[in-house]
Amino acid sequence: MKTRLQNGKEQIFCDWRHRWVRLTPEEWVRQQLLHRMVEEYGYPASLIAVEQAISVGETKKRCDAVVYANTSSSPSPSPEERGGVRFLSPLMLIECKAETIPLTQKTLDQAVTYNRKLHVPYLLLCNGIQTIFIDGNNTNTSGLPRYTDLLRGE
Repeated sequence: MKTRLQNGKEQIFCDWRHRWVRLTPEEWVRQQLLHRMVEEYGYPASLIAVEQAISVGETKKRCDAVVYANTSSSPSPSPEERGGVRFLSPLMLIECKAETIPLTQKTLDQAVTYNRKLHVPYLLLCNGIQTIFIDGNNTNTSGLPRYTDLLRGE
């Protein structure tokens, strides 16, 4: 990851947004997590959207990150396929907090609120110290699943 000092402020280059962004404690956690997901857990970088805009009621919000399923690799046509074109479908919503912010019910509530719009089967909460993976019915606090396991529903 590339960092720099610009006008007295620390910045980090976000590979997903293709620009320099302010290096906050939460941004550091997000960038560390996303790079680890790609490099160690097989998540395709091209299927991760950072600061995904959504509408929650009348309010505009941004999810820290959303991982999409690559429906073009599906063996059978999906309901999203129209006229030979397949669309990406959201697979996992990621909510990050700074290391000093504990993952609490409030963090989960925030992710669930965003998920009312996205309807993803998986949630991931991370503060750099703790990672909580939620698959709809079960909570796995041991960490992050591989991308291929998510696609298989494991």
